[in-house]
Amino acid sequence: MNAVPNPAPGRLSRRSLLAAALVAAPTALAAPATPSHASARRVPTATRPLLLGTYTSAEGGGTGIGTAAYDTATGAITSGPVIAGVENPSYLALHPSGATVYAVAEQDAGAVTAVALAPDGTYDVLGTRPTGGSGPTHLSVHPSGHWLLSANYTSGSVAVHPIAADGSLGERTDLVTHGSPPPGPGQNGPHAHQIVTSPDGGHVLAVDLGTDTVYTYRLDTSAGTLTEVSRAVLAPGSGPRHLTFHPGGRSAYLACELDNTTVVCAYDPDSGTLTPGAGQSTGSETGYPAQLVVTGDGAYAYLANRGPNSLTRYAVEDGGAALRLLDTVPAGGDWPRQLALSPDSSLLFAANQRSSTVTAFRVGSDGSLTPAGEPLPAPVAVCVLPLE
Repeated sequence: MNAVPNPAPGRLSRRSLLAAALVAAPTALAAPATPSHASARRVPTATRPLLLGTYTSAEGGGTGIGTAAYDTATGAITSGPVIAGVENPSYLALHPSGATVYAVAEQDAGAVTAVALAPDGTYDVLGTRPTGGSGPTHLSVHPSGHWLLSANYTSGSVAVHPIAADGSLGERTDLVTHGSPPPGPGQNGPHAHQIVTSPDGGHVLAVDLGTDTVYTYRLDTSAGTLTEVSRAVLAPGSGPRHLTFHPGGRSAYLACELDNTTVVCAYDPDSGTLTPGAGQSTGSETGYPAQLVVTGDGAYAYLANRGPNSLTRYAVEDGGAALRLLDTVPAGGDWPRQLALSPDSSLLFAANQRSSTVTAFRVGSDGSLTPAGEPLPAPVAVCVLPLE
C-alpha cells in the first residue's frame, strides 16, 4: 500500500458535473417501457448514474471518484467527469437519502470522506475524517442514516462516525480493534475487511480476514459505540472477505478469499448470531473470490472470482438457506474486484482492477448473465456503485 497525503478537511468549492453523469435523463423519471413486438418504433430508454472507485496513488490510477451513466435497457456505459479532491476512494457507499456518497481513503493514515451530490449535477466535498486505523477497505451507512461504519484492513479495526443532517461527518465516536482470536495461518494480525448492518438493522457485523472471524456488534444509536455480542469463527486459513445477506434476513453468504470457498450462514436476528456452514465450491479450482451479490428477489447470487476472472451464478434455494452452483461466465476483464447490481437487478456490473475496466451484464429471467455493451475504460477500477 502506498501512503498518500490525506485531503484537507473542510469544504471544497462547488464544481459542475455533466448532467448525464449524475442526474438521470428526463426519460428516467418514468419506468422503463416494455418493448412492443407489434411496433418497430424505438422504445424509450433511461439512463442512470454510476460512481467509480479507484486508487489515486496507484500507477495508472484515477484522480478521484469517477462518474459514468448507463443505459437501463442496453447496459451501455458512458464515461463522465471526475469528482476531484478525494484520495484513494477504493470503496463507496451511498446515504439512504441518495444525497451524499462516502468514500474510504485506503492509505496508511486511513480516512473517510463525504461528498454531497446535488440534483442539479454539482457536487460538494464536505470534508474528511480519520478512521483511527490504516488501510480502510470498506464502509457502509447504518440504515438510520445517522452513522457511518468503516473497516480498517491493515490495522484490523472498525470505526464509527456520526453523520450530520447535511451529510457531513463528525468526529469518530468509536474504534474497536480485533484482538482475539489469534491471527489465522499465514496472517500477521487482524485484517477487518468489511462492516455491514443486518437487514433488520439490529446488529452490525464485521468480517475479519486475518482472524477468520465475523464479529457481531450492537450499535448504541445514541452514543455511536459498538458492543460485541457474538462471533462466528470460520475454518483456520479460510480468510473471510465479504458477507452478503439474503433479502429474507435469516441467511448470509461469505466469500472466503484464502481457501477459495463460499460459505452459507444462518443468521438469528434476535441474538445476532451467525452460524457458518461448510465451505462449498466457487466454480473455480483456483483463485480468490472477492464478493457476492444477491438479486432483489433473492432468487440468484453471483460471485466475482479473481484469477480465473469469472463470475459464478448460484440458484438460491430453501428460502435462502442453500446455494446451488449453476455455472460460471467470463468477467470480461482482469481481476474482478467488486460487483454491483442495478437497483432493479436487471444489470450486473463488475469493476476489473487490473484491466482498468467496468463490464456490464444483462440478468435474464433465469439469472443468466449476458454481456451488455463494451467494457468501460476506468483507471484501476475497484468499485462500481449504481445510483437510482
